[in-house]
Amino acid sequence: MTTATVAVLFGGRSSEHAISSATAGGVLGAIDRDRYRVIPIGITRDGVFVLEEDDPSRFRLDAERLPEVVDNGTRVIWPQGGADRTLRVRLDDGSERELGEVDAVLPILHGLHGEDGTMQGFLDILGLPYAGGGVLDSALCMDKHFMKVALQAEGVPVAPWTTVRKVRWDADADAVRAEADALGYPLFVKPARAGSSVGVSKARDASELDEAMRIAFAEDDKVLVEQGIAGREIEVAMLEGRDGGPARASLPGEIVLTTRDFYDFEGKYLGGEGVDVVCPADLTDEQITAIREVGVRAFEAVDGRGLARVDVFLTTEGEVVVNELNTMPGFTPISMFPKCWIASGMTYSELITELVELGRARAA
Repeated sequence: MTTATVAVLFGGRSSEHAISSATAGGVLGAIDRDRYRVIPIGITRDGVFVLEEDDPSRFRLDAERLPEVVDNGTRVIWPQGGADRTLRVRLDDGSERELGEVDAVLPILHGLHGEDGTMQGFLDILGLPYAGGGVLDSALCMDKHFMKVALQAEGVPVAPWTTVRKVRWDADADAVRAEADALGYPLFVKPARAGSSVGVSKARDASELDEAMRIAFAEDDKVLVEQGIAGREIEVAMLEGRDGGPARASLPGEIVLTTRDFYDFEGKYLGGEGVDVVCPADLTDEQITAIREVGVRAFEAVDGRGLARVDVFLTTEGEVVVNELNTMPGFTPISMFPKCWIASGMTYSELITELVELGRARAA
């Protein structure tokens, strides 16, 4: 088997820098080294591309000290376009060396400047094959407002919501409060363009709305106020179809809240108590079929490519309501996306291979 070269790209300028770095630790430790030669490229919080050590332990997820990419003085020099796929690095002494031709980029970036279509556009311009979502689906799903608009247009059920921009909140907060009252409490207040539950709050009544808006606006100047849906929190992992075939949906998993109000950042990544991640979920065959079908419909509604995690609510009436799509979901070994595919018969290493090969096949 010919060894292909994969550039693993992680870190970035978003508030999810540490989670992306932790994902890199998992991927670097599990990627098939017989099949791929790996070039780890970190992006600092300031947006500098540096050549990282190929050491998964450096990016282990630790609640006491979240991993990050620091500026080590190196500078990655991207190909110049055309048929050139050669990566180079300038070392801290000013000298340069070639890193070899890249067969695919695996951008495991979360949030702005990575998961929002900007990095995908950059790689498209350079002509480099890459795994995961493309420009359109990444941009759509990064903005929760436009994601909901796209899903609604295709008849996919979503939770009722109102979108509030900072200028409107500052000018007429009372009108927004009235819209929130009409939606009915409890409400979830979310930055439109953030992930990993950063900036998300649950407002149980009107007295908690203003503080929830303040927290959300600290992350983004556009915020969603969303009606809380009573139901089970189910997540299904999606993969692009092979050879132009239909999208594939995993067995669904479930987020089971015990003492936590919602699946927040601490519960997702820091081992916080009060939440269990169960996969596969305890569902009937009919429920599994319905959730998978909605997952495929949602993925296709945003022109999904590569992968996505579709988060839904399963209501007591049996309705499947989409909460959101994540085009680069948490990808640590303990994250729901890999867990769902492992439950469906694929190993973590095989899942990484599948993503890389889907990206290479699409470019070919």
